[in-house]
Amino acid sequence: MTLIDFAGNDTAARAAARPAGPLARVSAGPGYALKWPLEAVLAVAGLLLLLPVCLMVAVAILLDDRRPVFIRQTRVGRRGVPFGVIKFRTMRSVVHLDVQRQATVTDNRITRTGRVLRAAALDEIPQLLNVIRGEMSFVGPRALLPQEIEVDPRSHYHRIEDVPNYHVRISVTPGLTGLAQVYAPRDISRQRKFKYDALYVRRMSLWLDLRLILLSIFISLTGRWPRRGRHEWQRRNGRLSPS
Repeated sequence: MTLIDFAGNDTAARAAARPAGPLARVSAGPGYALKWPLEAVLAVAGLLLLLPVCLMVAVAILLDDRRPVFIRQTRVGRRGVPFGVIKFRTMRSVVHLDVQRQATVTDNRITRTGRVLRAAALDEIPQLLNVIRGEMSFVGPRALLPQEIEVDPRSHYHRIEDVPNYHVRISVTPGLTGLAQVYAPRDISRQRKFKYDALYVRRMSLWLDLRLILLSIFISLTGRWPRRGRHEWQRRNGRLSPS
């Protein structure tokens, strides 16, 4: 059994079925204790340190494609609860669609400045506000758009909710970065990408989060991504058993 094949049915799936309590928004849920308090403190510090960067990004967007600088989106959070995010705009226009699809690498809607921001993950800086509010985490599965569809035409699934491991990944708080965001090739099917998410849910730890955060900082500073794919993760970490 390979590294991510076993990351399917586990206690996280059962946790997703539990009713949300009054502290569900800020409780760590599955994972290590104090995850949210630590990340909230880091998010406040990050916003203060990155304020000059935010100003430069805003000017670049205005010079390249004028206003608006920010966009508002609704995303799916833990246990499927929707919440709002603000991001730096990276596309030429935001058109309302009945179905949503994630942008691909070759998407012609992305502006010149947007490609730079996406390569360095700088468009997600405003989402540190969501970390402070407890709606997002530094590390976790990507926050999906409501009614998002599968973009891979070879996939057997159309609705995201039908993809295996969907309910596992929404059992935890979505993140700015994560195992799938760092190691999975961007344009693979959601079925394959959700296996990375399910693996993260099973192996969530402070040490793993720190490694992924440091990798993400490296990506933001250099615009270079580590070698991607399941075999690269296996090479670095070895094969894990389900136990």
